[in-house]
Amino acid sequence: MKIIISNSSPTPIYEQIKEQIIKQIWDDELQENEILPSIRALAMDIKISVMTIKKAYDELEKEGYVKTVQGKGTFVALKSNNLAIENAKKEIEDHLIKAINLANKFEVSKKDLIDLIEIFYGSDK
Repeated sequence: MKIIISNSSPTPIYEQIKEQIIKQIWDDELQENEILPSIRALAMDIKISVMTIKKAYDELEKEGYVKTVQGKGTFVALKSNNLAIENAKKEIEDHLIKAINLANKFEVSKKDLIDLIEIFYGSDK
């Protein structure tokens, strides 16, 4: 498993770790039931605090990407189509909030914003 941390990124380190693991799961670089490195091993490998790795793993487990078996380790969970859809919807919501905030900042009307969405989404869908 390869994790690259950017110290200049505004994204917290635990989020960078979490996002990269999620990407590797969806890109099939990490397979279902594959064991992840232990918290200590990953912390030593990428030279990050054990607490930061634990926070990333805890978030991944809470979101259903991994499962921890006491005494055995942390494993990639079975992929769920419903989970993928829910996570995609959450990401879309986050982007829409940013778009709405930007539209409000520059006084772009709701109608203009909806028109833009319809143009980019395609009127045939």
